[in-house]
Amino acid sequence: MGTVVQLKNRLNNSYSDLKNSVEDKLVLVEEKIKTKLSSKVHLVDEMTKYHLRTGGKKLRALLTLGSSKLCGYLKGSRDINLAACIELIHSATLMHDDVIDNGQIRRGKKTLNSIWGNQSSILVGDYLLSRCFEMMVEDGNLEILKLLSSTSAEISQGEVLQLQHKGEIDMLEETYLKIISAKTAALFAAAAKVGSILANKENRIKDALEFYGKNLGLTFQIADDTLDYNSELKLFGKEIGNDFYEGKITLPIILLYQKANLKEKKILKDCFEKKIRSEIEFKETLSMINKYNIISECYKKADHFINLASNSLSIFDNSKEKEILQNLTSFSLERNF
Repeated sequence: MGTVVQLKNRLNNSYSDLKNSVEDKLVLVEEKIKTKLSSKVHLVDEMTKYHLRTGGKKLRALLTLGSSKLCGYLKGSRDINLAACIELIHSATLMHDDVIDNGQIRRGKKTLNSIWGNQSSILVGDYLLSRCFEMMVEDGNLEILKLLSSTSAEISQGEVLQLQHKGEIDMLEETYLKIISAKTAALFAAAAKVGSILANKENRIKDALEFYGKNLGLTFQIADDTLDYNSELKLFGKEIGNDFYEGKITLPIILLYQKANLKEKKILKDCFEKKIRSEIEFKETLSMINKYNIISECYKKADHFINLASNSLSIFDNSKEKEILQNLTSFSLERNF
C-alpha cells in the first residue's frame, strides 16, 4: 500500500502543471469542441452533449498545446483548433470502442451505446471524425492533414488487429505492443508532433516530439491495463477488473500466462474462452498475478518507455515547458488515481 500512496502523491502535480500552463487555451479548445459538435439533428446534438458532460482529462489536447508552447508557437489559434481536432479523434475512437467491446460504463457514466444503441453510436462517432477532417482542411497545412489522417487510419488498423487476436491467451508481447502502438500511442505521437509543425521546426525536433509522444502513449496504455489488475487500488475505492470481465488480453495476462504452471495455464485458457467470467475467477486470477509479482513486471516494462520518452526531450534547452513534459511521463504511469 505504501508504494501506491507514494505514487499517488508523486503523481499529479505534473498533469496539473501542464493544465495550468495552458489553461487559457484549454478553455478555448473546449469551446471549439462544443461549437463543432452542435447539430440541427436532435439525436446527434443530444448524444454529443451527453458525451461532453462525461468529461475526461483532455490529455491529448493538452499535449498539443504543451508541445506548441515548448516549440515557441505563442501567437495565433491553430494550436487550439488542432488540439480540439485531436481530442475529437480520440472521442470518436472511444465511441467505436464501446460498441466493439459492448462497454456499458465509461468515466463512471453509461456509454452512448448502452443508452442509444450501437447504430446511433457508430454514426455519431463517424460524425465526430467528419468534423475533425473539416478542421484539418480549415487549417490548410498538408503536413498536418497527412499526419492526422494517417494516424486515424493507424488507429482503425489497431482496432482490427485487436479483434483479430481477441481471446488469444498465448498472445505474444510483441503483438500486444503493436496493438497499443496503433490504438493509443499513434495519437499521442501525432498530438506531440503537431506543435513542432505549427512552429515550423526542423525535422529532428519533429521526430523527437513524435518519439516522445509515442513512448508516452505506450506507457499510458500499459499503466491503464496494469491498474485494472492492481488489487491495492481497491483500498482507494477504485473499481478494477473491467478488462478481465470483457475478456481482453492485456499485458498482465500475457505475462501471467508466460509464468504460470501447466495447471494455471489451463485455468486461464478455460476462463478466457468463456463468454462470461465470474468474480470468483477474477479473484483467482488476481491471486496468480500477486503470486508471480506481475504488477511489478508490468511497471518495469512501462519504465522502459518512460525513459525513452523523457530522454527524447534532451534535444530541447532547459525550460519550464520541457520540465513539465518530462514530468508528465510519471503521470502517465500512475494517472488513474
